Amino acid sequence: MSARIPTQYKSPFEIDGRPLEEMSSPHAGLLSTSRAFRPLGIPGLIDAHLQIKQRQRGFDEAQYIESVILLQTAGGDCPEDMQLLWGDTCLERGLGFKLPKVGAVRSFLNRFHDEALELSRPQREVQKSFIMPSSAPVEGWKSVQAGMVRRIAQLYAQQQQPLRRATVDQDATIIESHKEAARAHYEGGRGYQPMVAIWAEADLVLADEFRDGNVPAHQEPLTCAKLAFAALPENIQERYFRGDSGCHENGLLGWLKHPDRAQEPGGRIGFAVSAKRSAELVAALAQIPDPEWQTYDQEADGTLRQWAEVDFVPGEPGEKKDSQPLRYVGLRLLKPQGTLFADGTDRHHHAVITNLEWDGNRLLKWHREKAGTVEHVHWPSA
Repeated sequence: MSARIPTQYKSPFEIDGRPLEEMSSPHAGLLSTSRAFRPLGIPGLIDAHLQIKQRQRGFDEAQYIESVILLQTAGGDCPEDMQLLWGDTCLERGLGFKLPKVGAVRSFLNRFHDEALELSRPQREVQKSFIMPSSAPVEGWKSVQAGMVRRIAQLYAQQQQPLRRATVDQDATIIESHKEAARAHYEGGRGYQPMVAIWAEADLVLADEFRDGNVPAHQEPLTCAKLAFAALPENIQERYFRGDSGCHENGLLGWLKHPDRAQEPGGRIGFAVSAKRSAELVAALAQIPDPEWQTYDQEADGTLRQWAEVDFVPGEPGEKKDSQPLRYVGLRLLKPQGTLFADGTDRHHHAVITNLEWDGNRLLKWHREKAGTVEHVHWPSA
């Protein structure tokens, strides 16, 4: 037995310099991910909805998916990183199968791509940004994702904690990439700009849509929103939606407020979306008298957060004449005396568009909570 060193005088443990002969692994913690993956029934969902193997022998789809999830859990971001896990005897013993090699993983992921779909992309002269249709395997994976959400909702119910309320938060983000196929995005680099929707109360991703980097967030956001609400379990009793200005789009807002939503499981969808800052809206916000602005919060630097009702009807081209105008709630950020924003002004104006009748204080605080939900899904790529 080796002697204690000075730094161990408070610890009952001693360092043994002899090499370990029993099985050990620096990646054994990954088994906890596997133990969540399997009891949720994900392998069964994959078997039911995802059949993309070309040969009967070798790994099945569920083993490939589990291996990729383990790789991501370990911090890997490309198939080549699989070589860091491959050959770990202890990890493979815990999993019950050897991890696939780099080439096999890359070949499996490539099967989600359908080269024929590239033919549907219009010429850049005709349409610069284009959302590629999902391949059959990607559609299958969407079914797996929705099934997993419902399985987790069932577990909540079994534990006498049923989830009755669903707030869908939707947002797009930029993922930088140096691939030759990556397209330029609005921040000046190249990459992709996928859209994702999460269930805030359950902290679960409901749906996502892969997009090229040059596809703006306000282009067809309804597709992702529909997938998200379709993935919710049928026992939901309240439905809500939150989004930034990329979700201020006629197709999405028209669908959210349509009377048909009230007839669906969960009923009417209440929503709040950051309004686009048009010149007309900015002018309407600036004309609100000071006494009408109500302070509801104060930031650490003394900036006041204030709200007021905005008398504003946009009259956008897609607006129907007989449609009920939506409510605009103004937000004013007012700097303390002697302090200015970077643009030299002491106040900034914003607005939220909504179909909810909540008090402005409650509405704006609730809408701002989106920053603590969907944004954290994006953080590894930020």
